[in-house]
Amino acid sequence: MKHSYQPTCTLEVMRARATMYTQIRQFFAERNVLEVETPVLSQAGVTDVHLASVSAQRHVEGKLQIHYLQTSPEFTMKRLLASGSGPIYQICKVFRDDEHGRKHNSEFTMLEWYRPGFSLLDLMHETTALLNICLVQRFGEMRPVVISYKHAFQDRLDINPLQASVKLLKDTANRLGINLDLGDDRLAYIDLLFSHFVEPSLGFDAPVFLTDFPPELASLAKVKTDEDGEQVAARFELYIEGLELANAYDELIDSKVLRERFEADNTERCTLGLPVMPIDENLLTALQYMPECSGIALGIDRLLMIATRQMRLENVITFPAQIA
Repeated sequence: MKHSYQPTCTLEVMRARATMYTQIRQFFAERNVLEVETPVLSQAGVTDVHLASVSAQRHVEGKLQIHYLQTSPEFTMKRLLASGSGPIYQICKVFRDDEHGRKHNSEFTMLEWYRPGFSLLDLMHETTALLNICLVQRFGEMRPVVISYKHAFQDRLDINPLQASVKLLKDTANRLGINLDLGDDRLAYIDLLFSHFVEPSLGFDAPVFLTDFPPELASLAKVKTDEDGEQVAARFELYIEGLELANAYDELIDSKVLRERFEADNTERCTLGLPVMPIDENLLTALQYMPECSGIALGIDRLLMIATRQMRLENVITFPAQIA
């Protein structure tokens, strides 16, 4: 019987985590990718309406300020890239308010790395090489497959999410037994269908790189035209056994476009009654000096879940939020 002061993971899993960190550091050292460290607290917060930052009060030069715990080290790492760092990676803690459950904890560990001059395909190859080190004891050599977001929907639901109307998306959800009224929020219906009927099926025969997302989901990625002439976001996500492990972008370096996205996010936040977030002006200034690159964020805790055959995140971290 466990006592409340004890960790929720075993000593064996703690050792597996330590081994994984060693493997990751050796992997990047061999490729001359520099390990860096950036601040956890920032004056600017993420504007994405689907992410909630954890805020904290602190005094800076005697003045009380509200700062934000990072949801990702992305903004500060891009400032390093713009300053001439070259390829970099970081293993760090990140925070997302009120995210708890089988696959979530409001504090978790992220591996993030950036590769100037790399295409998304280059980054897929490098990610595969890392997976084949960290997961070799469980799977042996893995050969991921690449599937577009559109084709994943068409294969499973026979609809094109890039073109589907709100009515078609709602009718599809109703036909499949989900009767939620999400109004005219097209993206909410797409996310509902994806989370219930597409995502859970991904990555069981082989890891899946899911590519070419709807342009509305570009976030900090570039937008491009796919083979059918449709606008898509130049990004991919990695799935193994229905679990999203990583999110990668062909990084947007146009500060004007990015400012427009941040401002659109804050407008939507106002509409939804969410707090408006301060925009990172340092990032926007830095983008004019940032090299073309691809970047990826990978959840260490979820990777450890796969490596150790655990079904719950609490089984691979020492103290989840409920007992921290």
